[in-house]
Amino acid sequence: MTDHQKFLASAKRVITQEAQALHTLSDGLNDSFAQAVALLLDVKGRVIVTGMGKSGHIARKIAATFASTGTPAHFVHPAEASHGDLGMMTRGDVVLVLSNSGETPELADLVAYTRRFSIPMIGVASKPHSTLLTRADVALVLPSLGEACGTGVVPTTSTTMTLALGDALAVALMEHRSFTPENFRDFHPGGKLGAQLSKVSDLMHTGDAIPLVAVDTPMTETLLTISQKGFGVVGVVDETQALVGIVTDGDLRRHMAGLLGHTAQEVMTKGPATVNPNALAEEALAVMNARTITCLFAVDPDGDRRVAGVLHIHDCLRAGIV
Repeated sequence: MTDHQKFLASAKRVITQEAQALHTLSDGLNDSFAQAVALLLDVKGRVIVTGMGKSGHIARKIAATFASTGTPAHFVHPAEASHGDLGMMTRGDVVLVLSNSGETPELADLVAYTRRFSIPMIGVASKPHSTLLTRADVALVLPSLGEACGTGVVPTTSTTMTLALGDALAVALMEHRSFTPENFRDFHPGGKLGAQLSKVSDLMHTGDAIPLVAVDTPMTETLLTISQKGFGVVGVVDETQALVGIVTDGDLRRHMAGLLGHTAQEVMTKGPATVNPNALAEEALAVMNARTITCLFAVDPDGDRRVAGVLHIHDCLRAGIV
């Protein structure tokens, strides 16, 4: 067997073993998991997630996932907790403690603190009779399986199961709360995900920046508004300020003969495409691409077609929506 073949065989063995461990974890979930979710739902303060070493890295990720999906949470390092950070935990919080062995020495002060001040604690470990799980209010037992490293000493399978268990808790919580992609965007405005979840109202131009004219506006003034506002179009509104049409470059070309003798209403295209300000900007971009247009007016969703803003395709591109 060549070195490359050995590398692939090793990788496949690890992934297969960890995948089997996840199946075992899933099959073994019981009422304790439901109790943990109920406890997390009832928390009045924050979820404190903690662990030492590799479990600590997993704890940081779980805390971040909780926080970005509607469950306020943060990570507390157990060693730092013994030197003042215990003050980060108060009555009303829930503590989620991760330890594969359930006997991690650095967790002792933190666990004792939760017991002293009656702070609910959820323990995650692979040994049901460990100190952590016997003292926890809710014990989540990981299947006691060998690590995928082959030597049994490198946290691999155990950390994968712990991470998956944390994800399962977070998703159960967000589904119960009917947490939506729009909610997620509120906690995650940056990066590609934030761009994909941007709303039209986040990007549109409002107020005096909106190019609007009344139906009886002469085309001389209409052209001036198009030029001043810089969108290449102008919306036409009636006496109730409802959008009734739009004047585009195509409309100007079609009425070139005697253009300046017309009003905006006589030149406009009636019933233009619009978008809800609360719609995702990606939806607006899809409409613009489908209709081969560069602007969309956002109208209030209450049915009166009053203009709330205008969105240009360049606004979407600048935000990273492609």
